[in-house]
Amino acid sequence: MIDVHTHIMHPKIAEKATAQLEGHYGIRPKGTGMAEDLLTRMDTGGIHRAVVHTAATAPAQVIPANNWVLEVKERFDRFIPFGTVHPGYEKWEQELDRLEERGISGIKLHPDFQGIWLNDPALYPLLEAVQGRFIVMVHVGDDLPPEKNPSCPRKLAGVLDKFPGLTVIAAHLGGYRQWDLALEFLAGRDVYVDTSSSLPFIPSDLLAKIINRHSRERLLFGSDYPLFDPGREWERLRNDPVFDSGLIREMQQNAQALFEVTVPA
Repeated sequence: MIDVHTHIMHPKIAEKATAQLEGHYGIRPKGTGMAEDLLTRMDTGGIHRAVVHTAATAPAQVIPANNWVLEVKERFDRFIPFGTVHPGYEKWEQELDRLEERGISGIKLHPDFQGIWLNDPALYPLLEAVQGRFIVMVHVGDDLPPEKNPSCPRKLAGVLDKFPGLTVIAAHLGGYRQWDLALEFLAGRDVYVDTSSSLPFIPSDLLAKIINRHSRERLLFGSDYPLFDPGREWERLRNDPVFDSGLIREMQQNAQALFEVTVPA
């Protein structure tokens, strides 16, 4: 299986970054955020590959964050690293070129942490530029009400309307803590969704409605490491009656096709 939603941090900031995650979400991380810890947990849990994400929370972080992404690509062949951009960084076009030239296939956007509203026209040139070039992982949802949340499902639906050429993974089944809106605005659309930070919290009837309405070809497994352990989340998914064995096989095939990699059955 491929875990499409994990995070690893540079050793210098891993402890601070995981503490910030705990402070924001109120979830005690299961991992350290270090590459070696993730690999150990993948081995224990039967996870073959992992997509790893980072997001520059300020323009000045874009270059160092992407330097770390490129280092990860060089050092760890089981990781598929995504890069990061910030519309406030003046040379974001050149940075997209650098990432593409170095073989980076995706970009992570975390509107809540980056201070970007998905419906802000200032973001549109960047979205236009990544169409057809990168897969875009978008964090969606929060405990905040939609009008105060930069990344709610309704806003992402508007982005999909404006940029139909985007290949988007809507994290957290399309809306962390906003799954009713995910069902209304994203389920059934041409957008991938992953299961990260969802299965422990979403009501079972709402989970079934989203899964049944959405295209099976657009469902992916994600753990949200270091908040959760990949192997345990994989076991949680396999034990949930909503995910029958056929669907689980399709989810693995979906990830392999999207990222153009092959993993053992």
